[in-house]
Amino acid sequence: MRRPAIGPAVLVAAVLAAAAIYAVPRGLEARAILASEDDPARIAGRALDEKFNAALAEQEINGALADKDADLAKSFVDLAADRHVALDPALTETVKVAVAQEASASHAMQSFAYGLVEGEPNDLAGLAGTTLGDLIVFGDIRDAVREGGRLAAGEKADTLVLGLACVGLAVTAGTYVTLGADAPARLGLSLAKAARKTGRLSADLAASLGRMLRGVVDWDKLKGAVAGFSLAEPALAVRAAREAVKLERAGGLVHLARDVGRVEAKAGTRAALDGLQVAQSPREMSRIAKLAETEGGKTRAILKVAGRAAIVLTGAALDLGVWIVGALLTLLGFVSALKSATERATWRVLQWRKRRRLRRFAALTGRG
Repeated sequence: MRRPAIGPAVLVAAVLAAAAIYAVPRGLEARAILASEDDPARIAGRALDEKFNAALAEQEINGALADKDADLAKSFVDLAADRHVALDPALTETVKVAVAQEASASHAMQSFAYGLVEGEPNDLAGLAGTTLGDLIVFGDIRDAVREGGRLAAGEKADTLVLGLACVGLAVTAGTYVTLGADAPARLGLSLAKAARKTGRLSADLAASLGRMLRGVVDWDKLKGAVAGFSLAEPALAVRAAREAVKLERAGGLVHLARDVGRVEAKAGTRAALDGLQVAQSPREMSRIAKLAETEGGKTRAILKVAGRAAIVLTGAALDLGVWIVGALLTLLGFVSALKSATERATWRVLQWRKRRRLRRFAALTGRG
């Protein structure tokens, strides 16, 4: 019988053992990363480990100051402090001065007025103006009249802004009835509408909102009502909006609006607007809300550095999956090669013992 060769099997086992030493730890790490899929803070931390450093922080801070965005600059200062990244003290002091100037009374009054009249907030004061305008139904009626007039005239109208304004009117009535129980949703709707008007709502999230609104708004009834909307008669506009909007079908939309409101409450107005620009689905907005609850004011800097990689694994999930599969295959191959080598070695030993016994028996028989 031909003797099986042990050398090739041992060689294969040794090669696979070396590969397993490299691949298995990385496969375990990949598995741990995939297990953190529902923890945006851990995902963001991993993304920052790869990208964030002092040079990037100072570059982003200088860019934010040049754009007169002291809030973003401060967000980077806070993130650097949290991650123990040293910054130039002079630059940090410059950020403090810019933040103080942005919070000055004159700037706040201008921002409040702009938010109230235009409904496009950029900071807390602007959001206060926008929210006040929407809570007294001025803002939603203004947007409904503007877009509804275009729709009635056969011009191109932003039906997303129109739908959000009408849902906002209906939710505002509910806010009064429940003494503020739906205030986060009301705030979120105002921010979503502002993001749409300023071009800071991602295309994919806008498409999701459009689908939601089609199930919530009776557009035929609304088209007949918007022509009668008037700032002089807000009660009629609220009544018409409530008749055209089916709030009992707006669960997903209200949930999304509440998530936006959560981001604003924990990280600020601009962080909520940045989140609406980054998120591509309501689920991703919910992840940003979780991130904001953990990171607070650092949220803007995290989203600026990592983008969607701060909340989802994206293409990295495929790479991680490859590492896991590779580690498993390598480990299985090593075990199989080791088993084969062991079986061949055992067979050789058994055959050697058998031949030795035969030689001894032959020797004893010959002497007899």
